[in-house]
Amino acid sequence: MDIAAKIDDYGKPAWIGLMVVAFIVFWPAGLAILGYLIWSGRMGFWKNEGMGRARGRWYGPCGGRRHRQSSGNTAFDEYRAETLRRLEDEQKEFMDFLDRLRQAKDRAEFEQFMAERRPGRSDEGRPEGPSQGGGGAPQPQA
Repeated sequence: MDIAAKIDDYGKPAWIGLMVVAFIVFWPAGLAILGYLIWSGRMGFWKNEGMGRARGRWYGPCGGRRHRQSSGNTAFDEYRAETLRRLEDEQKEFMDFLDRLRQAKDRAEFEQFMAERRPGRSDEGRPEGPSQGGGGAPQPQA
């Protein structure tokens, strides 16, 4: 039995551990092992069974949604389609809620900043405090 077959018996963690140790001990050996893993396809990420299985059955190797296959039960397929549509709508509503929440927080922080900044301009001869009528451009003084 050759060395690669023995390491294959332990699986991917053994290959990764061997590669890390090789990089630590002698970096060209680690680079050679990395090249071998990529060339031989032992990690499985460059083959269809690697990424497809790792991401679940609804996702392909590129991470995009695949066409959903029928389960053979039309009632279940309709239920699944309706549930997925409802979940997507709820996700969209939640993202909209988060956007509104961020906008409100930004607005409150900006108003607080402006309120803290106004009293610091008393050196121009304007009275201090939030009761400065209008809050717009400074009024000329006579």
